[in-house]
Amino acid sequence: MSNFNSIEEAREFFYNDKFAVNTGVTLDELTDDKAVCSLMLNDDHRNAYGGVMGGVIFTLADFAFAVLSNQIHQLTVAQQVSINYLSAPKGDKLIAEAICRKSGRTSSIVIVNISDDVGRDVAQFVGTGFKLEVDK
Repeated sequence: MSNFNSIEEAREFFYNDKFAVNTGVTLDELTDDKAVCSLMLNDDHRNAYGGVMGGVIFTLADFAFAVLSNQIHQLTVAQQVSINYLSAPKGDKLIAEAICRKSGRTSSIVIVNISDDVGRDVAQFVGTGFKLEVDK
């Protein structure tokens, strides 16, 4: 069951995630079991060596994880996450595709694959989401 009735509703909700929004992250696609987010890279995303900061890649992955986790169950918070950096991005855009690997009664496992717009695998993020009970 989806928590957001449309991608526009999800975008409006996650617009309040100011750090990701101010970094330039966008929500491009959302279904019951997948979220795709992206980020156009610019000089603000680069470190002193000219490479993309690991925190930028992590922020994109974490945002995609949050979107999909909260599509599955609101409110879900990160309980544990890990990221493996695979290759330096070569393109101008990063794309994060989040898929739900398992959705249980109290937790979910979401895999986020990050690539660039030239097809290079950049990182893989694995997040465990804890499903909170919300008083209504």
